[in-house]
Parts: sequence; C-alpha cells; structure tokens
Amino acid sequence: MKLDVADSPVPVLRTPVVWFMAVAAALGTSSIYLLQPAIGEVAGVLHVSVAAVGTALACGPVGYVIGLALLVPLVDRYRPGTVVSIQFGVLAAASAAAAVAGSAWLLGVVVCLIGAASSIGAQLSSVAGRFAQPHRRATVLGIVTSGISAGILAGRIVGGWLSSVMGWQEMSVVFAAACAVMAVAARVVLPAAPGTATASYLATLRTMPALYARHPILRLAAGRGSLWFFAFCAIWAGLAVALSQPPFSYSPQRIGLYAFAGLLGVVATRVSGVATDRIGARRVILIGLVVAVLSTAILAVSLSNTAITLLCLGLFDAGLFAAQVANQSTVLAVDPAAPARFNSAYMIVYFIGGSLGTAFGAAAVGWFGWATTVSLVAATIIAAALITAGAGRRARQVISRPRR
Repeated sequence: MKLDVADSPVPVLRTPVVWFMAVAAALGTSSIYLLQPAIGEVAGVLHVSVAAVGTALACGPVGYVIGLALLVPLVDRYRPGTVVSIQFGVLAAASAAAAVAGSAWLLGVVVCLIGAASSIGAQLSSVAGRFAQPHRRATVLGIVTSGISAGILAGRIVGGWLSSVMGWQEMSVVFAAACAVMAVAARVVLPAAPGTATASYLATLRTMPALYARHPILRLAAGRGSLWFFAFCAIWAGLAVALSQPPFSYSPQRIGLYAFAGLLGVVATRVSGVATDRIGARRVILIGLVVAVLSTAILAVSLSNTAITLLCLGLFDAGLFAAQVANQSTVLAVDPAAPARFNSAYMIVYFIGGSLGTAFGAAAVGWFGWATTVSLVAATIIAAALITAGAGRRARQVISRPRR
C-alpha cells in the first residue's frame, strides 16, 4: 500500500511517495528546457535560422500556460495516478515526435504540446496540497517543489550535455523513454483516490477568474508571487546578456555553468517547507525576500567577481524559492479537498510575471546596464515584501479589533 488511511478519512502520502513525486516533477518540468542549449544544432539539422528555432522553442512557455489553465484542475476531478500517468505518456510521445520533426513550424507545435504536458509539476503540487497532512502540508510541498526547481536547473544542464554527447534527436528519444517508464510508475505509485470536484470541468474553468474576486488570500499570493518571479526571471535573463557582452564576452557554455548556483535554491525549497510548518508562511516569505534583496544589492556591483556572483545568485535563488514554497502553501490551504483550481489560478499569474521578467531583463541590460537593471529588479522584491508586511498588519488589526 502506498497510502496510509489509518488515522484520517483522507489518504496520507507516505515519504517514499512524496520523493517519487519530486522526481516526477523534476522530469516533467525539465522537458521544457532540454532543447534550449542545443538551439544551434537544431537549426543546423532542420536547415533553418536560429531565430526560427528560437520562435519554435518559445511555444513551450505558451503551452505551459495552457497546461496550467486546462490540465492542472484535472487532478481534482480524476484519480491523480491516472492523470499524471497519461500526461507522462503524452510527454513521451511528444518528445519522440520532436526527434523526427522535419521543420521549425512542426517542432513549434510539438514543443507547445510538451510545454502543456510539462505542467505535471504544478499538478503534483496540487496533489501534495490535497493528500498531505495539514501540519506537514508545507513540508511535503517543499519536497515536491525542490523537484520542480531541480528540473529547471537540470533541464538546461543535462539537455546540453546529452545533446553534445549523442545529438539532440537522440537525446529526445532517451527522454521519451524515461517519460514512458515514469508513466507506468505514476499509475502504480500515485494516489488512486477518486476526484473530489463536484462542478463540471467547464464550470470549473469558467469560475476560475472569479476565484481572484472571492478569495483575498489568492489575490495576495498571486500578486506578490508574480512580483518576485518577475525579479527572478529578469535577473537570470539579464545575467546572460551582461555576460555575453564586453568586457566579459563569455561563451554560452560558460554562461550556462552559472546555473549551478541554483542548487542552493533547490535546498532552500526543502528547508523552507519545514520552516513554514513551524513558524508560518508570512515569516518565511519575509525572510526569503530580505535575503533576495540583500543578494541583489551585492550582485549589482560584483559581476566581475565570479565567486561572489555565484554565491549571491545562490542566495538570491534560495530566498525567492523559499518565499515561493511558503506562498504556495497558503494557496493550497484555501480548499485542501480540491486545491488544483486554486493552484492553477495562482500559477497562471505567477508565470505571467516571470514571462514579463524574462523580456524585461534581457532588454533592460541593453537599455540601462547591469547595475541599474538589478536595482530596478530589487525594487519589485521590496514591493512584494511591503505587500506581505502590510497584509500581516491588517490581519493583526482585524484579530485585535473588539467585537460589538
């Protein structure tokens, strides 16, 4: 048995299942990043420009937003093991199709499908919110989120390495096989409990925009989360531009190695989950944001010192990833019996913030320079911290207000 139902009417996730979910989240999330380091090789094989391949790969984030809106709510409606298993099957088929795509437009269609199916990580976060014990919800979420973070990091690194060793088409086939294995394992390991959603699927989709109006907690979490994900994506996009230009003029491979700094962020997701269960989400969020702001202050002036830059990038990631775990735990707690629709609504706004950050960071370094760009990014993190602190003060005023 993979679930323990002795003490609760709701199945409780055992630790081995939680870690399996983290691995599955890492594999699913990595799929959207695998081809990015091999963009030049893909263009050469397809006999098209790098810009055409870049446009095709840009379909991945588009597909991911579609997956957040349309696929994540399915784990509230159907058995999680069945939903995740089917999605991994789709990922396997789409990855195999990418290996034989003969044109940039066809690759774009396939990458869009991969992006949609890569929302598995968000689905597993919802499963964590639904089946974890209330006093361990943030801890379990932290483990699953560490898998998502590892997938973001490993997708670029492993994708680039495998593409160099065997070619991007062969790498896609290997990934397809891994997804096929995971599809079988997910069907066996993940909860087989039936869905709890009572409204129809279309009704659920129609009511999602109204969730923001009806639930202040969701508005607060989505608003501040989008601010710091904007900052996160702006820093990493701007970093690539800054390091590719004089006086650095680093190669893409050398720039990609900076991603190893993100390992500290993976660790932070695990630690922050435990801390959230012990001291509360608001404190963890504020601590994480303070760490991120202090890191950006040093990043603005330390780019020429690789060691300090890597340390600050690691602390920056750790602070924001810790804030993300704590923030998301508040969303999943709104309706623990059916958290996927709230998680979907949250992640859509969160990802929009990140997409805007990527576009801003890449352009702003050219407009203003690295130091000014980092300062502007720090301002968005400070805004998120002020929103969080202000919400805490309002909550205390409501609690302390005498009843009439």
